[in-house]
Amino acid sequence: MEQINNEIASQNEKALKPNGGYKMHTYQEVKANFLTYIHNDSSIALIEKAYAFVEKKHSGIFRKSGEPYIHHLIEVAYILTTLQCGPITITSGLLHDVVEDTDTTIEDIKNMFGDECANIVDALTKIQRLKLSHRTQEEFEAEDRRKIFLGMAKDIRVILIKLADRLHNMRTIEALKPDRQQALAKETLDVFAPIAHRIGVYKIESELEDLSLKIQEPEKYNEILSLLNNKIKNRGKALEALKKKIADIILKNDIPFEIESRVKSIYSIYKKMYLKGRSFDEIYDVLALRVITKTEINCYEILGLIHAQFKPIPGRFKDYIAVPKPNMYQSLHTSIVAGDGNIFEIQIRTKEMDEVAEIGIAAHWRYKEGEKYNPKREQQEIEEKLHWFRDFVSMSSESNDETAQEYMKHLSKDIFEANVYVFTPKGRVIDLPAGSTPLDFAYRIHTKVGEQAVGAMVNNMLVPLNTILKTGDVVDIKTSKTSPGPNEGWLNIAKTNTAKAHIKKFLIKKNNELLKDEKILRGKQACVDFFKERGIDEKEMENLLSTENILKNYHFANLEELYIGVSNHNPNPVAFCDFLGIKKKDNSNLPLSKKINIDNDNCPVTVKGAGNGLKITLGNCCTPIPGDTIVGYVTKGMGITVHRANCPNLKNSKNRLIDVQWKENLGIADYPVDIQLECNDRPNLLADILSTLSSNKIKVTELNARVHPENLTCTVFCQIYVPDLNTLNKIFQTLKNVHDIFEVKRRIH
Repeated sequence: MEQINNEIASQNEKALKPNGGYKMHTYQEVKANFLTYIHNDSSIALIEKAYAFVEKKHSGIFRKSGEPYIHHLIEVAYILTTLQCGPITITSGLLHDVVEDTDTTIEDIKNMFGDECANIVDALTKIQRLKLSHRTQEEFEAEDRRKIFLGMAKDIRVILIKLADRLHNMRTIEALKPDRQQALAKETLDVFAPIAHRIGVYKIESELEDLSLKIQEPEKYNEILSLLNNKIKNRGKALEALKKKIADIILKNDIPFEIESRVKSIYSIYKKMYLKGRSFDEIYDVLALRVITKTEINCYEILGLIHAQFKPIPGRFKDYIAVPKPNMYQSLHTSIVAGDGNIFEIQIRTKEMDEVAEIGIAAHWRYKEGEKYNPKREQQEIEEKLHWFRDFVSMSSESNDETAQEYMKHLSKDIFEANVYVFTPKGRVIDLPAGSTPLDFAYRIHTKVGEQAVGAMVNNMLVPLNTILKTGDVVDIKTSKTSPGPNEGWLNIAKTNTAKAHIKKFLIKKNNELLKDEKILRGKQACVDFFKERGIDEKEMENLLSTENILKNYHFANLEELYIGVSNHNPNPVAFCDFLGIKKKDNSNLPLSKKINIDNDNCPVTVKGAGNGLKITLGNCCTPIPGDTIVGYVTKGMGITVHRANCPNLKNSKNRLIDVQWKENLGIADYPVDIQLECNDRPNLLADILSTLSSNKIKVTELNARVHPENLTCTVFCQIYVPDLNTLNKIFQTLKNVHDIFEVKRRIH
């Protein structure tokens, strides 16, 4: 108890001392630690080499606190040795800032320390600050944090080094400016403490939380510290008396044990007081005893002895040995009434369980020398045992198509806030956020299980997929390979962001496949109609379009791709006919607005050296107008077609192009232009577009829209008449000012 008093009393003093008041370690102390479990000469040499390297590279570099920077690297390495991390991890911990702070490159690290170290250091290298242009502060923070998580998801060792780095930074945080302290403390609570919790490193988690709270809520921190001191003062003797009674009971029964006092962390008390609305006196586990024994059987024997002697509090017993927490935590928890009426919590666990409780993953995967050590295998084992980590890795690797904010939202809700524990039929624990359904459970197991789900059994009873799951439920998902898969209604059933993201991805993919089929049909029909005008039936058309010359010239792999291209108006069937030299049977059916002959004085285009009677047509694929840079295309037997110089249908046709130009005095005339508008879909959009064009005295002969339900946008196609390019540009600017129109461009058929 005296030790507890000293630890709490020293909390306020630490920040006033060098290194935050913590003991400043030397490299020799780091070495002494890792020599207790690392004996391989080459491994020791690797760490020694890394220390010598960073000592030289960081020479003359100081921290904000005024201490040489090498002290930070030593402290990070020291923390890693307390977790019994391997030589690669310790080496990478020493090297973690050398790329950012010196002229060292990742390639240098690779050449000197190997690929493993280089990959870890690369993931650890601090992200260059992002430009805030076009980003809110929230977007900036989300992007910064996503990159941290993407790095950590690559290798569990990256997480351990990041936590050690952040712990030492938080210990020395008061050397920073107040605004920087606040930002660092917030990030620690939002990012690093939850990760520490999920991998079970309580020793680091609780210190990170307490240090962050001290910065963010100093008044509440000091209030709880004062309440703790008073409780220890008032109940310390009672706890010590209980400790002696329990020790005597266990000794009489000849069971091996250790017993120690424990004080609940300040942040844990803060959460119960200020987030759950409990008073300090309602928190029964502020002071507790921890009994550490040899075997699981010993744990239950000790529990029975304690319950036989002291009255247990109903509903306060928890068996985390039989049902471990998802971070592998195991222990028995019970609350009892002592002889004086005080309520205390008792925790009972084995030595191995206690190590897992304090350092989590590190206790299970401590460095082992010899052939048994395989970091890749260990990473795989971690992903198997910590299924949430597998989800985390999967989420991080599949997040390229979502915003940083969406990613952080998914991570926070589905990974960090999971507090409902359900079981698979084989007894595997799955943790989910409150309100989750069997559908969320299915997607947590595997994406395919979710997509093929047709029903669910909860506690051996058939239930709907929207049933709310409770802790302790045994869930069995019924699947079918013939299932049509998710539908729109599933988005209302799923509660986790991860499940919703997978459902949306499936629906978009399905919609895209449908759109692909539609585009093929639409493109094919356009070709059939166009070739029919030239007296060519469907079968002959397909034979012509399937030729290597056509496919190769227009860069299509097959006929389906060609049809999709036509559907997207790139190219137009007229280009194929021009390429093949196929003439139209009867040109009289062409719209007059898209055909202008220049065999008279009203012709807007001149061809140098051309005589009268030469047939010239304005191309209907790119609709050129006065002011455009134009070029003439010599057709086979159909005169010259005038195109805009950048018309994509002219590629690979340089040998058939000639110079043409607009006449200087064109007179008064309007020319058709096809335009395309990209917009956010909304009611009255087309009416607003028509109103805008009409108020500017622009003639409209065609207007239609294509809605894109997958992203709530639409494409509007429009044919208008303008006298020249200058007028068109003014109209474009006017249209861009219409609400929800974000792009206006000329259309190419």
